[in-house]
Amino acid sequence: MLQFDPLYHPYPSHRNSVYARNGMVATSQPLAAQAGLAILRKGGNAIDAAIATAAALTVVEPTSNGIGGDAFALVWVNGKLHGLNASGPAPQAISIDALAKAGVTEIPKYGFIPVTVPGIPSAWAELNAKFGRLPLTEVLAPAIEYAERGYPISPTLGYFWERGFAAYSANLKGPEFKSWFETFAPQGRAPRIGEVWRSPDHARTLTRIAETKAEAFYRGELAEKIDAYSREHGGYIRKEDLAAFRPEWVEPIGVNYRGYDVWEIPPNGHGLVALMALNILKGFDFTERDTVDTYHKQIEALKLAFADGQKYIADARHMSVAVRDLLSDAYAEERRRLIGTSAITPAAGQPPKGGTVYLCAADGEGNMISYIQSNYMGFGSGLVVPGTGIGLHNRGHNFTLDPTHENRLEPGKRPYHTIIPGFMTRGGQAVGPFGVMGGFMQPQGHMQVVMNTVDFHLNPQAALDAPRWQWLEGKVVEMERSTPEHIVDALARRGHAVRWALGSGGFGRGEIIWRLDDGVLVGATEPRTDGQVAAW
Repeated sequence: MLQFDPLYHPYPSHRNSVYARNGMVATSQPLAAQAGLAILRKGGNAIDAAIATAAALTVVEPTSNGIGGDAFALVWVNGKLHGLNASGPAPQAISIDALAKAGVTEIPKYGFIPVTVPGIPSAWAELNAKFGRLPLTEVLAPAIEYAERGYPISPTLGYFWERGFAAYSANLKGPEFKSWFETFAPQGRAPRIGEVWRSPDHARTLTRIAETKAEAFYRGELAEKIDAYSREHGGYIRKEDLAAFRPEWVEPIGVNYRGYDVWEIPPNGHGLVALMALNILKGFDFTERDTVDTYHKQIEALKLAFADGQKYIADARHMSVAVRDLLSDAYAEERRRLIGTSAITPAAGQPPKGGTVYLCAADGEGNMISYIQSNYMGFGSGLVVPGTGIGLHNRGHNFTLDPTHENRLEPGKRPYHTIIPGFMTRGGQAVGPFGVMGGFMQPQGHMQVVMNTVDFHLNPQAALDAPRWQWLEGKVVEMERSTPEHIVDALARRGHAVRWALGSGGFGRGEIIWRLDDGVLVGATEPRTDGQVAAW
């Protein structure tokens, strides 16, 4: 059983962990959490609840995800953990040579060039078909209702919507971006906090996805609309790319960290970075969280893991180094020896050859799911397929145009992916799902949350509330304002280029659900977002 003091909360918070037995949904937006809870109460299981929550999030938190993005999931059913990779590949018509001929020297953030095949609708349909209990039409009904009738904008959502509108107004200049403004800024501005926003286009699209089990999106009228929109504006994605796509069931990867097995999705996701960092850190003893030695070793281990990840992680079919070699104890020891008392500039090693929303759900039968989906960089590419509400993601921005790099752009290849769901087990039994969304912060957040739980015995809410740091590049580390100042000063003396963060937006937004030995569920969500744990 997890060892934590449910009353011990060393960090200021307006929340406590939530306890329940029948079911629980935790995510970054209360309306979406309530959508999932409603499905649980109707007789759906945790997987049904997660799909309902995910679909609702495309409507009630479009600043972070949408129908045209990618998804990953870790699903615990009948004593086994299953992994789902629903990230799409680059279109067949795009390549390094094709972009070079067009005069493109780097992959932009916006427009059709970074658009890869969206995987989110396929994730909903596949999860529902394999593990769901209720029909997809019933599971997506709450999201459809929110889109049709509208909902009031919550505070954190309103802040990011305004920030996204400012960025897109400055950068989206072509006619292809007109439908983004019509959809997300119909009054010529971002909707204000408390103002009701609705999108009938979203509702119609979600209805067709539900009725056809996503076939309309990949091999029907929605695919035709995506194709026509792309052709009209010189894009690369085609209906043939959509028709050829299928999500993939994969074996999760993991490491044992002090008796707990920590699980992630294998590459093309970068959950591997969190696992490599934990593998390095398990060779040290940590007795206190808020010490300079703890912070220093965590930062150094993470830097080394990221250096390897950024060199080797790509579509698994295109990696020259095996995951098992990167996660070997021998390689972890080799990397661990590089950690001294001063900050280093990380470099990749040579192992021996051998803008996102997160949610988790659990039910009273023992089913649990860790699920994440994203449009990347906020609203994504800035492209909305006219009349559909489908905001296309820009995940291809993570490809490189360096022809020698493992993550180079190639037709039909998945890019390096930042969104990662996490899961923890012990002795072959589920402890539960966890996740921290937020681009390249995600493996850093996973590592910190796991250590807060396992090493420092913090209850779920305290584990999320604790101050976070984020490594950016070289020796540069950004610290949350709640970090003790004496630790920041001591890290600077060790050679870290430490800077205070301007806000908490860059440190991720996470959720946790742990299952105790007696079946009681314990959940928590972020103080850094509008999140909620809905339970009964």
